[in-house]
Amino acid sequence: MGEIDDAIERADRETFTRQPPKTLKGQIGYLLKQMGSAKAVAAELGVTADSVNRYRRGARKHARADVAAKIDDAVRSRWQPQVRKRRHKQAAASGITVETRARFGYTSSAGSTDDGRFRRLTVRLPAAYAQRLFDARDTGASDQEMRGIIAEGFKEIYFQDGGGRAAGLSDVAINDIDYLDLDY
Repeated sequence: MGEIDDAIERADRETFTRQPPKTLKGQIGYLLKQMGSAKAVAAELGVTADSVNRYRRGARKHARADVAAKIDDAVRSRWQPQVRKRRHKQAAASGITVETRARFGYTSSAGSTDDGRFRRLTVRLPAAYAQRLFDARDTGASDQEMRGIIAEGFKEIYFQDGGGRAAGLSDVAINDIDYLDLDY
């Protein structure tokens, strides 16, 4: 996963109305209910079906650290899909807030500097950018492509102030992301 995917996942987790199961037995029970069989869960986690059944019965109380992380990721990615879908729809209608500290570089008219520098920005991007970002993620776009969508939004909203300044600015790039957080 890339930085943008991680930021979307964090934002999704903040919208949960109930917390996902915390115990290994509860998590495996939830995955079995979602996926239908121990064989399907085992294939997702990279373990045997017998291991999945031992976790379900409580015969194994703790999974290896790498398997426990896979279990947690699998549960969280499936948890409350309707809540997640509703929040994405609202964000696509109202926009998203992007907070980041990153190096921004840009191409501009002659006589201005285009040296990239670190900036800490919090910008509310319009609904069109939120929709493009979610569509790109759903179609499996790379992190670089999603960065491009956010950079376009920053160019229009922050650097050009909706067309009121920096008309010669032609390209904005986000590099060296220190952190990036989304809120919707």
